[in-house]
Formats: sequence, structure tokens, C-alpha cells
Amino acid sequence: MKTSSSTSANTRIQWLHKKIANNYYPNAMRLAERFNISHRQAQRDVDYLKKKLGAPLEYSIEHKGYYYSEQYSLPLVMSSDNDDSLSELADNMSGASLQAQDTLVQMQIPYTATVEILDKLAVLSLKNFIISKEPRNKYVCEFHNVEQFLSVLITLRSDFKIVEPMWIRERLVKMAENIIKNNK
Repeated sequence: MKTSSSTSANTRIQWLHKKIANNYYPNAMRLAERFNISHRQAQRDVDYLKKKLGAPLEYSIEHKGYYYSEQYSLPLVMSSDNDDSLSELADNMSGASLQAQDTLVQMQIPYTATVEILDKLAVLSLKNFIISKEPRNKYVCEFHNVEQFLSVLITLRSDFKIVEPMWIRERLVKMAENIIKNNK
């Protein structure tokens, strides 16, 4: 899916981070194609992620794309709306400590999970999260709030299985164990 070249740098950086964090090894050419921007602009976005945001970004010759050499999350930013200027935010934040009373918003990169569901009514209950269907009753879901998504899954009156990622499955199991423990 192509988007217009007027897409904000914020959106492009979020997309790039998500792909790298999910081990898809994106590169500048793929970023340029995805957002209909020049290869030069895409490379500037990659450089921005590495140099301004401090991402431990490395290039894999084998995979022909970028990966993180260690765990990395996008920084928290102070924002009241979707700012188009990441540079301005980063410049304003460098060296500054964030006050407790300030509103903190993490760049909103949606999470994705693949869930196997056999019941059609359960699928309807998840329609706001489902972005695509895969073979064998598997659905790719996208969400911004992990706890909210897991809460919806728990309330389903149907069997389901989180296929991937494993960390979401582990969090769901932990959540279920706590519910059982607290209600004995």
C-alpha cells in the first residue's frame, strides 16, 4: 500500500522502527517505496533514527536491511498532537529532564499479533483489530494498547491461540494465571 509523499517523518520513523523491531530487515529502498519518497529522503530518515534518536542500528549484508544490535524503544516525547517535526522535538528534549506533570506520549507504533480463532462470532468481536486473514483461521491483528487487546481476547467466549509474537502469548498466560490465583 503506497501512501502520499506528504506522510510525516514521525509516521515513517514509526513504521521503520516497527519493521526493524519485528526483524523484517527494512532498508532505505523499501522505506522509499512504501511512502513514495525519494531514496535520499528515506536514507535521511534512517540516519535520523540512528543519529538523532540514538537507535543501535546496524546493516545486515546477508538480509540486505537494518536491524537493532540491542533492545531499543523509540524515545518518549512531549506532544499534544501528532507533530510532524521530529527534529524539533528531539532538539527540545536533548539534555532536558521530563517533568512529572508533563504529559508523556510514546510514539504510537501499533503492535501486531497473529491469532488463531475458529469461531466466526469471536472473529466478529475482533473485527476492530483484524487487519488481514491468513490461511487456517489465522488473523493478523493490530492494536496500540496490549492490555486492552488481551482483555478483549479474555472476554471471548471461544477458544483462541496467539500464534505470534511469543511475548504477547506469555503476557496473556501471566494475566490468566493472576486471574486464577486471585479468584481461588
